[in-house]
Amino acid sequence: MFENLTDKFERAFKVLKGQGQITEINVAESLKEVRRALLDADVNFNTAKQFTNIVKEKALGRDVLTAVSPGQLMVKICHEELVELMGGNESEINLKGSPSIVLMSGLQGSGKTTFSGKLANYLKNKKGKNVLLVACDVYRPAAIDQLHVLGEQLGIEVYSNREEKNPVRIAQDAVIHARSKGFNVVIVDTAGRLAVDEQMMDEIARVKSAIQPSETLFVVDSMTGQDAVNTAKAFNEKINFDGVVLTKLDGDTRGGAALSVKAVVNKPIKFVGTGEKMDALDIFYPKRMADRILGMGDVVSLVEKAQEQFDEEDAKRLQKKIMKDQFDLNDFLAQLQQIKKMGNVKDLMGMIPGMGKAMKGVDVPEDAFKGVEAIILSMTPKERSNPGILNTARKNRIANGSGTNIQEINKLLKQFDDMRKMMKMMSNPRNMTGMMSRLKGMGGMPGM
Repeated sequence: MFENLTDKFERAFKVLKGQGQITEINVAESLKEVRRALLDADVNFNTAKQFTNIVKEKALGRDVLTAVSPGQLMVKICHEELVELMGGNESEINLKGSPSIVLMSGLQGSGKTTFSGKLANYLKNKKGKNVLLVACDVYRPAAIDQLHVLGEQLGIEVYSNREEKNPVRIAQDAVIHARSKGFNVVIVDTAGRLAVDEQMMDEIARVKSAIQPSETLFVVDSMTGQDAVNTAKAFNEKINFDGVVLTKLDGDTRGGAALSVKAVVNKPIKFVGTGEKMDALDIFYPKRMADRILGMGDVVSLVEKAQEQFDEEDAKRLQKKIMKDQFDLNDFLAQLQQIKKMGNVKDLMGMIPGMGKAMKGVDVPEDAFKGVEAIILSMTPKERSNPGILNTARKNRIANGSGTNIQEINKLLKQFDDMRKMMKMMSNPRNMTGMMSRLKGMGGMPGM
């Protein structure tokens, strides 16, 4: 996500590296690179120009403290302005009314139907809502089928009427159905087109007028860059939506939509889609996104993802096993499976400060743990609990069962043994104090 933009920002800040003070000349040179980075990311020209003008004004008007280099100060100012550019604070979805009605809008192929399923899943599991999905795309039968498939997967009811060709009537009937059956949230998936046209705009406007949604969201494919912002502007002028959803943010996105849309339409980005799975949905936090763009990682999001998967009682039980040096391959396998549930491994690594750059160009497949899991699952319960009994004959049997070889098994056992020793050391507060002292003596961890 935003790898190219991150690299270009780093290059821009290098102009000030080693400089003793901020001057109009070196700031101008640095901001020339920043502007180029933004334009290459397909950010609106006026937005990029305004951004660099504000940064220049703030940089030249600020004294550089002895403890802060000009480069560090420029990073700080750019971070503040990126946060402001993307909305400042996160914006929550408005779920007023009984039932609350959320109307989806956007072009065909933007990911409206998939996002409708993700949002329903999010509201059901995270907010405890009873959600009804409504299929109002009367032009594309596949869209109705897709929504029914998603609803079945998620255990969420879908309202549709293939005989009715008027989306306004379908939406109105769905709201009546929701009230009678006790649903407290209704998500209405509307039709899209390959391009903006008046007929589509009028239709969505009529649906909105008829059902009076508490929230109207504009769903846009973030990979379309500046075109996404132009489309958002056209939709906003017609239906006055409440917020933006950026989908496919895990793809080869340049970042233009995320950086421009708030400035151009003055509507907040509320959600981002970060993958194909139904739980690949995040609230949009401008500060965290600015952290990622500037290569600072996103530890808060990483911790939140971990908290969703890790049970407190399990964590306490595991801690006791580590302290007694009883951590075994069963525990190791359970940890791997929980990490897999958190999302794409490369994305998770990128949330750790300093790791985004290290992971650049590294391809981490979705099934990165497949081989390790196969090896452990080919062991007997006794072997998993006590890996020390694994002799050559046992390893040959495991290799045959897992489709691997003895070298891969030995490598896994060595890594597991090293990790177990490290965990044992870290579980002792005295050892941790010693480790921290040694790190301080070495000047700390670079980039932390």
